[in-house]
Amino acid sequence: GDGSGQGGHPAHPPLCCAAFPVLVYIHGGYWQCLSKDESGFAAPPLVSQGVAVVAVGYDTAPKGHMDAMVLQVRRSLVFLVEQYPGIRGIYLCGHSAGAHLAAMALATDWTEFQVVPDIKGAVLVSGVYDLEPILHTYVNDALTMSREVAQRNSPMRHVTPAVPGACQVLVAVAQHDSPEFRRQSQEYSQALRAAGWSVSLLDLAGVDHFDVIEKLSEDSYVLTQV
Repeated sequence: GDGSGQGGHPAHPPLCCAAFPVLVYIHGGYWQCLSKDESGFAAPPLVSQGVAVVAVGYDTAPKGHMDAMVLQVRRSLVFLVEQYPGIRGIYLCGHSAGAHLAAMALATDWTEFQVVPDIKGAVLVSGVYDLEPILHTYVNDALTMSREVAQRNSPMRHVTPAVPGACQVLVAVAQHDSPEFRRQSQEYSQALRAAGWSVSLLDLAGVDHFDVIEKLSEDSYVLTQV
């Protein structure tokens, strides 16, 4: 049509034909609980603004091991790009273990996948970026990671030099997160910045490790707005 809406052609094509941004949400749960089925809470405020929301699942421990989870998240992005050619930029959002998996997606060498997802931004919320400190904690009881597996899957160890036009990264941490979460968020954002990435650290007041992400269901929440 001519854009006037006359002649039976809508002025705005339906979403299936239009280009649209996609937010890919990767859930937390210490790599061993929760699922994509509990991951839709951020959708209403974003969908109302024309952003498609995709919840990604992965095989949690003890069924899944760390290498497999990282690969599943990478493959899910490839699948998304192949299925929906109308995507205008992918924005990753992960919480806790999901922020770790999103950060590992940023460190992917996509040449082996024959597809390069157009990742324009990443919102990493209360994440874990160095897995070694959890090797000797209860968290590793189900994961059974060796030191080698932990190092291979630690985003802190795989910060690549930023490429021109690289995505923007927002590292968010809650005021009432534990000191270890806060330390890792600060160190990872510094490492990205040193490698030339466009990164900002957002310290969210008045929230803890859990409601920092749950409040994404609210239109007025600062993280939703960002």
